[in-house]
This record gives sequence, structure tokens and C-alpha cells, in this order.
Amino acid sequence: MILHEEIITAMKQRVFEANLELPQYGLVKLTWGNVSEVNRELGIIVIKPSGVKYEKMKADQMVVTDLEGNTLEEGSLKPSSDLPTHVVLYQAFNHIKSIVHTHSTNSVMWAQAGRDLPAYGTTHADTFYGKIPCTRQLTKTEVLEDYEINTGNVIVETFRKRDLKANEIPGVLVYGHGPFTWGDSPTKAVENSLILDEICLMAKENEQINPEIHEIPQYLLDKHYYRKHGVHAYYGQG
Repeated sequence: MILHEEIITAMKQRVFEANLELPQYGLVKLTWGNVSEVNRELGIIVIKPSGVKYEKMKADQMVVTDLEGNTLEEGSLKPSSDLPTHVVLYQAFNHIKSIVHTHSTNSVMWAQAGRDLPAYGTTHADTFYGKIPCTRQLTKTEVLEDYEINTGNVIVETFRKRDLKANEIPGVLVYGHGPFTWGDSPTKAVENSLILDEICLMAKENEQINPEIHEIPQYLLDKHYYRKHGVHAYYGQG
């Protein structure tokens, strides 16, 4: 039991620190963002509390839930309202360990435009293996009934219909809403969120500079992605 408490305390600290990185990186304003981490062996999720300002937030305020999103600690704050979306993604993508949601300006621009993010360069290819998908718009019924759950469902639907791998494209744009990213740690998931916002800005400016721009060729995409990912990765290895 003591070991479990130590694990949970460490999770809370990681999630707390990752949440603080969001305003530091300019990815959130007000309380428009959240980070979570899952431990499937213990059957728990730790996530940012709802509505708490970042400058007043403390590690012990991070909320612990089960894998269905039910709060486990008495007297705790309410979990982020986006928790049901996180739950759906953890259930569907069983290799991911952390999820980030923001309303970062550049990523939201693309989400509101309803467009996939093309892979225009190697900065994109270093992290995302191809276009970053934008989901379809949620229906009125989906919004009015279980909105947050259906947000997760439309993300999963998008990856399955397009035969995309969540480990190769660790992020998505939800049409009219904003980005979700994920990774094998809270720090990595936040990093992916930062990279996504930067390449959204780059892509927007690219299209202004050259309206005829094309995506990078497959061989260059392959080179930059696989030199950092997979069994033959060598970038940064020594």
C-alpha cells in the first residue's frame, strides 16, 4: 500500500509539473488546458483539477480516478471536464501513457478550419509520420449527448477509418475544437503539443509564402521520422 502511495505521489508530481509547462510554453491561457497520466497496473488516471488557475495549483490537488473516470480520493477537487475524452483515448490506444489537451492558438486555427495538417517539412517529420488528421465535425446529437465522450470517440474513429497508428502520429485536431496530443510520459506529451503548435504556425506561414507548396516527399519523411523512431533509430543516440 505504501508503494502504491509513493507511485501515486510521483504521478501527481509529474502531472503537476507537466501542467505548469503549458503556460510556460505559451500553450494555454486562463485554464484552457490539461495533462493526465495513466497507470494501467494500478488502474488509475491522474489529471489536472477543473478550473484551478495554474499559478495557484499544487501537486497534491491533482485528481486521481479509476480507468472509468470515477474519482477515488474523498474531498478531492473535480477532475478536468475533458477527463472522459482522456478515458476514451486511454481505452482505445493502450500504449499511450499521457495525454495533453490545449487551446493553443496555432493548433486551434487548423482545428477550426477543419483541415488536416500537411507534412511540409522535416520539423514535422521528426515527430509526426505524415499528416496530422482533423476529425469530422461532431453532430448535434453527439454534442448534446455525452459531448466529451464523443470527442474521444471521433478521435478514435478518425484513426481507425484512416488506418493511422497513434504511436506514429501522436496528435490530432478535433474539428472546431482543438488539439490533443499524447506520449509515453507527461513531459513527452507536452513536448508533442508544443511541436504541433509550432508546425501549425509554420504550415500557415508556408501557405502564405507559397500557395503552391507541396508536402515533402515520402523518402524525406521516412528518413526524418525513422532516424528518431523505431528499431533503427540513431538520431541523438550518442
